[in-house]
Amino acid sequence: MEAPPPSSDPYKFLNITLNSDGSLTRHRDFPKLPPTEHSKDIPLNPNNKTFIRLFKPRNIPPESKLPILVYFHGGGFILYSAASAPFHESCSKMADRLQTVILSVEYRLAPEHRLPAAYDDGVEAILWLRDQARGGGDCDAWLKDSVDFSKCFVMGSSSGGNIVYGVALRVAETDLSPVKIQGLIMNQAFFGGVDTSDSESRLKDDRICPLTATHLLWSLCLPEGVDRDHVYSNPIKSSGPVERAKMGRFPSTLVNGYGGDPLVDRQRDVAEMLRSRGVHVETRFDEDGFHACELFDENKARALYDTVEAFMKSCSTTAPSSNM
Repeated sequence: MEAPPPSSDPYKFLNITLNSDGSLTRHRDFPKLPPTEHSKDIPLNPNNKTFIRLFKPRNIPPESKLPILVYFHGGGFILYSAASAPFHESCSKMADRLQTVILSVEYRLAPEHRLPAAYDDGVEAILWLRDQARGGGDCDAWLKDSVDFSKCFVMGSSSGGNIVYGVALRVAETDLSPVKIQGLIMNQAFFGGVDTSDSESRLKDDRICPLTATHLLWSLCLPEGVDRDHVYSNPIKSSGPVERAKMGRFPSTLVNGYGGDPLVDRQRDVAEMLRSRGVHVETRFDEDGFHACELFDENKARALYDTVEAFMKSCSTTAPSSNM
């Protein structure tokens, strides 16, 4: 008998059990790594058990001031951590490859903390960075000695890419000076909707991101009682005039995706939505690739880092288009 598709039981596929109190038992996770000589954890909000894992390059030229990249990990809003091995290792490699200080955010997970909790934690991390930049002698030594706060980028993968969008909306009208967000980077961002997209239909039994699993993820992370056309999931359908006005204040934005990702059509649509609001959007859609491929394929990881590096350099050498 042929094996059932991976989407036949989304709870089994995701290795989770929903408990009677609304919490999850997560049966399998990536191992969590401790900080190293070139990374450290800093509490963000002890009440929420959130923290920042800060990464610095191994070899920083003397007297140099590096960009800073705020990073949000993936996991469908319900899984993983800034300390999970693939994300820790990816941030460590990016710090070295991009010669950038990385600020990876440990945000609260759903369904214990449904959206907008992750967005709120992301905003808190941005405001923490602003306060560090304004702190003078109280600024963390790694930031004070090595960071150019006027060259800040915000990046996320999968659900983290969605968080980038949600956080950018929330800080669009906030005075962050001397922090200047030069660019947003949405890598394989996780968006959804009630109506099935062409790529979701074509790849409904995808081995990484099957359609029934993504539907379950949305049911666990969105506010209770709403559907997948909620603005957190489907900004194209549900954004109002306030959100659309804030989009117009976004800095240059990079949208990266792959043809083998069921979410790719929604990523293209978000890129076009932002362009329609006057945002300078750069896109890179590689037909050869699948969701989260850079975590498993070194060649894909190097290609992503090359794309991010070129984008960061272009943002730093042109006049910013936003008021962030």
